[in-house]
Amino acid sequence: MKSKFMIPTLLLFAAFSLFSCSKSDFGHPPQGNGDSHLGLLPPGKGDLNLPALDPSLVKQGQQIFRYETFGDETFWTDVLQMNKVIETAVSPKTALAVGLKVDATALPAAVVTGIQNGTISLDDPQTTLALLQLNAVVGVKGQVSQGTDGKLKLDRVGITCALCHSTVDNSFTKGIGKRLDAWPNRDLNPGLIISLSPALDAATKAVYASWGPGRYDPRFNHDGLNNPVVIPPAYGLYGIPKATFTGDGDVEHEPAGPVAYWNRYVAVTQMHGHGYFADPRINWVVDYRQGDDLVTDKLPALQAYEYSISAPAAPANSFNAAAADRGKVIFLGKGKCASCHAGPLYTDVLDGGQLHPQSASVALDKEYVNRTATKLWRVSPLKGIWQHAPYFHDGSAATLADVVERYDQVKNLKLSASEKADLVEYLKSL
Repeated sequence: MKSKFMIPTLLLFAAFSLFSCSKSDFGHPPQGNGDSHLGLLPPGKGDLNLPALDPSLVKQGQQIFRYETFGDETFWTDVLQMNKVIETAVSPKTALAVGLKVDATALPAAVVTGIQNGTISLDDPQTTLALLQLNAVVGVKGQVSQGTDGKLKLDRVGITCALCHSTVDNSFTKGIGKRLDAWPNRDLNPGLIISLSPALDAATKAVYASWGPGRYDPRFNHDGLNNPVVIPPAYGLYGIPKATFTGDGDVEHEPAGPVAYWNRYVAVTQMHGHGYFADPRINWVVDYRQGDDLVTDKLPALQAYEYSISAPAAPANSFNAAAADRGKVIFLGKGKCASCHAGPLYTDVLDGGQLHPQSASVALDKEYVNRTATKLWRVSPLKGIWQHAPYFHDGSAATLADVVERYDQVKNLKLSASEKADLVEYLKSL
């Protein structure tokens, strides 16, 4: 098998591996720090007292998140030849079918009208190149030229953070609308997209094509194992001391910050941006610099933008308020959820950055954690959980009802049918 090329899921760091646990699961008393009390507060209570973010840094980070390739065109164009694939075979309909999104705000009025009245074909790859020329394909950046025959040509193509970690509100049509940055694109089929590369052999193509929509393996090109996880949200992270659902990212391993650790990891090892990554905990050093470093100086702004994005509030009338109130009682008591999903962000990682052992997870897949730096689980924050089904790092729970049922069975909670239903309504309200 040839080298295992990767398409990114930038920031594959907050995957919601929900699990119930007790303090004794960790094997020792909580290790406190200045904010250790925050993880012991009731869920949703307490104040992190975080400093205000620099607006200019946040604005700069937005541009990086949406449009910065870190020079990865040298990989996606020169190695994988994805420019040829897109130019010849990817119409807008094909692109939308594999989960790519289009930013409606980047479309001129004439293009909107043409799509609506059918004068602009969505079956023609030339239309895709026109959309790339407008910078309208979310997470994909192309350099487009026009030949003497009048046809557009995709000279170079790269990808950005937004490919996996943005979607759209479908306000124009399915797959076309206003950007929703940091929302996981669970429609995206990254493995299928990369499997189209003519540079890959059949065995490698088969691995990528097996992943399915909304899933990605950020370790495959390191350890050779095939065990994809769901693309996570990248919102609601400000104040969390350990990023990734196994807590790999922290300031000890990336001075720029916990999320910056994972930004560097994916920008370099997955996107093949021009930068450097090293972590002795996983015995991996990757250097894709070509006499340059296009990653390091962008990490603070990129992290600031991600920190600025709060988890989305539950839509109006999307849950039964009375049932949610009853469910909160279950969450705090019989359901034992609050033993770990505590404090202002619904996670006890605020309690000195504590993590939990492999046995704490109720996901079906128990092995992914062994491929990570900590080999432990971080309790994930729950705000916005209504938004990103399926659940657990392996996506093995299709709905919140499935999540509750799994806990009830594994933890022997003995919840009644009405108690389970009420708990689901509470989770939907977060």
